[in-house]
Amino acid sequence: MGVENDYFRAPDAAAVVRALEETDTGPLVGVADPVFDGISTKGVDPAVVFGQLIAIIKSVPWSVDIVASTMVWPTSPMPGPEGPEDDDDPWATGPWVEEFSDSVRDILASVPDPDVQDAVVAWSQTDELRGTSPDDLRPLADVLIELARQARDAGEHLYCWTCL
Repeated sequence: MGVENDYFRAPDAAAVVRALEETDTGPLVGVADPVFDGISTKGVDPAVVFGQLIAIIKSVPWSVDIVASTMVWPTSPMPGPEGPEDDDDPWATGPWVEEFSDSVRDILASVPDPDVQDAVVAWSQTDELRGTSPDDLRPLADVLIELARQARDAGEHLYCWTCL
């Protein structure tokens, strides 16, 4: 069992919340009748693995806060530092959805096609992806970049749905 991370584009957070309420919390892509355009992944978490791709494209060192985002699901208030009060709290169980800042979307959308392969090779050499072939990562990078371009061109935002 692994952590699922679905990356998708949507018009706004309200549309995402409506879709989650209607689908009993997801998933929203990678199903027979997807709600949004996107890609399902396992183990490509937003902060580390996805964040490393963003850092590589930006040519800056990775840091945990390189991917700026805002939580849009669950809609209940986020628990304090002591964490959720009980194990049934949606903040403890998920799923969780975060909206990436438009700057993250635009960084991905603006990577020149000739630079994608070099970025993928560097991405494959990160600790979390070591041993993964760049040839295996290239389709994922291509889809993420195209998704970001479509979102930018449509005035939409990028999101990540995460479920244990």
